[in-house]
Amino acid sequence: MAHTAVADPDSGLTQAQLAARYGLSFAGARPTLAAYTRQLWTYRHFIAAYANAKVVASFSTARLGRIWQVLTPLTNAAVYYLIFGVILNTQAGIPNFIAYLCVGLFVFNFTSAAASGGVQAISGNLGLIRALHFPRACVPLAVTLTQLQHLITAMVVLVGIVLATGEPITLEWLLVVPAVALQAIFNAGLALGMARLGAKLTDLRQLMPFVLRTWMYGSGVLYSVDKFAENLHNPVLVAVVHANPLLVYIELVRHALLENAPLTSAAPRLWALAAIWALLIGVGGYLYFWRGEQEYGRG
Repeated sequence: MAHTAVADPDSGLTQAQLAARYGLSFAGARPTLAAYTRQLWTYRHFIAAYANAKVVASFSTARLGRIWQVLTPLTNAAVYYLIFGVILNTQAGIPNFIAYLCVGLFVFNFTSAAASGGVQAISGNLGLIRALHFPRACVPLAVTLTQLQHLITAMVVLVGIVLATGEPITLEWLLVVPAVALQAIFNAGLALGMARLGAKLTDLRQLMPFVLRTWMYGSGVLYSVDKFAENLHNPVLVAVVHANPLLVYIELVRHALLENAPLTSAAPRLWALAAIWALLIGVGGYLYFWRGEQEYGRG
């Protein structure tokens, strides 16, 4: 039976009208996008502190500690070089394949780890989310910041590899900074979007290794993507492969650090695609996550 909720029979005002008069709001209501963004800004120090704590904790039980930030990418590069560079000989036609491979691996791992961490950002931190009140976007953003710190450490190693393999230092190296910045925005939006999906679909984390492995094979990490695209025999599919955001960010960093790295597209087109992907996924992921703010930690 329908009825009108009247909070004060004498005044005739409904509960909603009384709440508006005294500045009250529903518990757990989603704030406006502008208010939510302001809240996130006030929690920026919490995001940074949480990310730093995650970095320290990730190596706290290892005897070598944070040295593994250097050893892990180097070990991965050595294994993939042995398999793809030596055994399968995918280095044919690619100058300085070692540096080429390392750039691909380090840049890909930045996005791969952000996506994997994003999936578990909400579902893996329910205790924190239910115990404390804060904008939930802080957690997936902290995941992205954590992986950015890992990338910066890996970049120090990468510079050493690039120099050791004979690449000269040029002004184009400075282009790594905007390329990584655009990728970080892309990763933040991706982590936010995956965090909301992971909160709803708890089995998604089981699928992520397969999704990310497929994405890696199509991103020109281990070989020139032209070897992959030439077997598609469909110009539309080839265009999709060339527009792959991870391929775009990898090739921008390769173009900056390596003198003769082969590119699938002209550099201006790569920069345009990088900016478009950063805007599309960065903003889209943020909006998608914000729309589910009131759902996180419930149930």
